[in-house]
Amino acid sequence: MNPILLDFPTEFTTERLLIRMPKPGDGEAVYQAVTASLPELQPWLPFAQKEQSQQQTEINIREAHVNFLKRDDLRLLVFLKDSGQLVASSGLHRIDWSIPKFEIGYWVDSRFTGKGYMTEAVQGITDFAKDELKARRIEIRCDSRNVKSRAIPELLNYTLERILKNEAVAIDSNELRDTCIYAKVF
Repeated sequence: MNPILLDFPTEFTTERLLIRMPKPGDGEAVYQAVTASLPELQPWLPFAQKEQSQQQTEINIREAHVNFLKRDDLRLLVFLKDSGQLVASSGLHRIDWSIPKFEIGYWVDSRFTGKGYMTEAVQGITDFAKDELKARRIEIRCDSRNVKSRAIPELLNYTLERILKNEAVAIDSNELRDTCIYAKVF
């Protein structure tokens, strides 16, 4: 079946969060979150290596919206239910619909770290992928030195399947890095 024919919700909630697909107009909130978080994001994420304009961020959000509708990539934005503030960006990436298999990626606005929002969001996204998308495998990959990122799959009982040695070049240097692969299978 062509995945574009799959019908599933474009948003869902957890105890404190609203998690939904990106929509036109979300660029400003994402731009503000990235700008506020650049020092924390730069060591780990390619997109944080160069400053983006608010307009470029809006273009990226609109492309993510289209990719969600096409089922090519399911980026998800994470908002506080009570206030509507954007706290994080996440999503289901590197999709293989034939299995179905997904990889969860994430970053959190630095102004909202330490409150468990990202852990709650990743649990919600895991449940969404399992229940709504019938996932058979979900992965979380991260740099072995990214302690905060590694803590989330460990707290959520993902299995550390493997550490790939010298698998990537550090984003902020020419140093070789190891990549952790955490997974849940259903």
